[in-house]
Formats: sequence, C-alpha cells, structure tokens
Amino acid sequence: MNSVIIAVLIMLLLSLFRVNVVLALITGAVIGGLTGGLNLTETIEVFSGGLGGSAEVALSYALLGGFAVAISSTGLPNVLVDWVLGKVAANGEGRGKTLSKAFMIFAILLMACMSQNVIPIHIAFIPILIPPLLKIMNELQIDRRLIAAVLTFGLTAPYMLIPAGFGQIFHEILAENMNNSGLAINMNDIPVAMLIPVGGMAVGLAIAFISYRKNRSYSDISVVDQEKISYRKKDILFGLAAIAAALIVQIVTDSMIIGAVSGLIVLYISGAVKWKEADQLLTDGMKMMAFIGFVMLAAFGFAEVMKATGDVESLVQLAADAVAGNKAMAAWLMLVVGLLVTMGIGSSFSTIPIITTIFVPLALELGFSPMATIALVGTAAALGDAGSPASDSTLGPTSGLNADGQHNHIWDTCVPTFLHYNIPLIAFGWIAAMIL
Repeated sequence: MNSVIIAVLIMLLLSLFRVNVVLALITGAVIGGLTGGLNLTETIEVFSGGLGGSAEVALSYALLGGFAVAISSTGLPNVLVDWVLGKVAANGEGRGKTLSKAFMIFAILLMACMSQNVIPIHIAFIPILIPPLLKIMNELQIDRRLIAAVLTFGLTAPYMLIPAGFGQIFHEILAENMNNSGLAINMNDIPVAMLIPVGGMAVGLAIAFISYRKNRSYSDISVVDQEKISYRKKDILFGLAAIAAALIVQIVTDSMIIGAVSGLIVLYISGAVKWKEADQLLTDGMKMMAFIGFVMLAAFGFAEVMKATGDVESLVQLAADAVAGNKAMAAWLMLVVGLLVTMGIGSSFSTIPIITTIFVPLALELGFSPMATIALVGTAAALGDAGSPASDSTLGPTSGLNADGQHNHIWDTCVPTFLHYNIPLIAFGWIAAMIL
C-alpha cells in the first residue's frame, strides 16, 4: 500500500483511540517512512529536519498564549463575560435563553469569519475570547461541539471564498500553482468556482446546529480566578490598546510574533500588567498554547517524511491512472486524495503545490473546464483542514474550549468537524466539478 495512506490511517486510528496527537503523528511518520522505503535512521533524520520549518509557528502560538493570559489579567474579557451574563440572567428561561444562545453563537461565528479576512489574526482571538465565555456557555448548556463546528467553519470557509487576508494568500497560491501547471486562470474566477463547495460547508454548519441542538451540562470550573481580576477602567483601556497594537503591528509586519510582543510591551509599559506578575503570566500563557506548538512541530516533521518517501506524488499519480477517462470517478478520486494529504499535513496551503502538478494536467486531459478545475483543486486542498488533528483550524478551537479540561481534541473537535464539513465538501466539490 501507499505509505502516505498507511501513515495517515495510523495517525488517525491512534488519535481516535485517545493516543496523544503528537505521539500519533510521530508513530505514523516512522511507520510511513519505513513503508515508503526509508530506513529508520533516514526517517528520523528527515523528521527532525522538518521540525525547523514550524519553529516560527510554534513560537507565535506560545507568545499569543502569553498575550492572551496577560489580556485576561486586565479584566477586559471578564467585563465582556459580566455583561453577557447580565443579559442571560435578564432573559431567564424559555425564549430569552434561546435568544441568548443564538446571540453568543452568532457573535463567535462572526469573529471567526472576520479573523480570516477583515481582521486577519487567524486563531489568535480564540485563547483571549473563548475561555472567559465558557462560564456563560455552561450557564446556557451549549454543547461545545457546536462551538467547535462554528469556529472551524469561520476559520476555513472565508479563506476559501473571499480574496482578502488569508483568503488572498490562499487564492494567490492556488492561481500561481495552477498557472505553473499549465492552466492560466484569472483570480477573479476563484470565488465564483468555490461558491458551491463553500455552500457545502454552510450546509454542514446547518446540520451541526441540528446535531448538537440539545443541552449539554459541564462542570463549572473557573478558568480565571475572579477575585484577582481588577476592573479598573485604566487597565481595560490599556487592554484594548494592547489588542489594537498587536493587530496593527501584525498586519504591518505580517508576523504574529512581533504582533504579540508589541501587545505585551503596551501592557507592561502601561502598568496594566504588573512587572512582578509578568513572568508568571507569560509562562502560564505559553503552557496553554504549548500543545498546539508541539502538534505543529510534529506535523511539519510528518509532512517532510511523507515528501521524502515520494509516495505523495505516487498517490496523486495512482489516482490519475485509476480513472481511465471517467470524469465522475476522476473528480471523486481527486477530492479523496486531497483529503488524505491534508489530513496528514494539516495545512490546505501546503497541499496545493503537491496536488496541482498532477491534478491540473489530468483535469485538462479529461475535459474539465477551467472553472471546474479551480473548484476541484481548491476543494481538494481545503478538504481535511477541518477534521485533521494537526490543523490549526481544529487545534485553535480546542485551545479555547478545553481551557477547563472538559473538551477532547479528537472526539469533541476533530470528529464533529470532519463529519460535518469534509463529507459535504466532497459532495458539493464533486457537484461543482461536474456542472461548472
């Protein structure tokens, strides 16, 4: 069997059996490397060499975690919590409580969508916003699997459809690699071609509201010690200033690291965070985001091993050889291969260069239109971003929802998002390929 398939299946199976995702990725990479023709020493060397590629990402998430905890210490998130709790208490039971749930879910969805295009901070808002809101979610008995689905939709669908922020990057990578593979496309065509696949994700989100509509009870575990939180107006204002500084600097420098450091500097200089508490706060925040950092490190190593075996290209070529001129079968196989590759690598942006070299010539040979080819390649790349244990689109939601230790990364984030988004994406991506 193809080593990529074996490695991804082993990683997913171990994760489903609640083996730590980092260990699952390492085990899958080692077995995949050995199956792909590398010896143990070569596999370890390639895996270790791949770790350096994610060092910046890991440090970014660690600093964002520190910044999130520092912001929490100003009392800013708790002001929001108290305001929303007041609204919930005023509404009481029945219709008012339903409206409170709808308001909270819509606000989280809006923030997640804006984080990709309007205010391109990606998952940086999650550790700041979500942990203080857990108390309200418990009060309203909201199933956190629904919030995970909402967050993942907001982190994925907008960049697929809207050419701004991270969406601009995704569309540029897609257009450049398709051009290099023999099909010159206009970037203005990408949103039109991706409209049907993103519609599939919207259907999946609607189904998630039905799947997780029932109340779910959680223990009321305090994430932040309320007695130690100051509500001084000065601290709140400096907290807002720190967020603005971090956002502006990140956009200008295109660096989450520099953005987080800028926000921390504002908090330290202003006195909103006491110097004697600063070290402990930063350490606590780094611990909170350390899991994401280690998973991303392991995912980069996993991806390097898969590339070194040469079986990623073999898998794509295998799909091309199997279709025998059947357009419907070809479209389905391309999407499935994209799902397998992205599930292992954890990044749709990194999947595009891998699959376009074979998929574009194959699509042209089979007579797919340029618009259908865009839909195929774009959907195949995005498949797996939702549901992959190694994707920041699932790691981000878990980092916030599991702040009190009551949300499992695999069963409460990855499995729900995989079922509600990847299955509709395959179906609607296939439809787009056949009718465009």
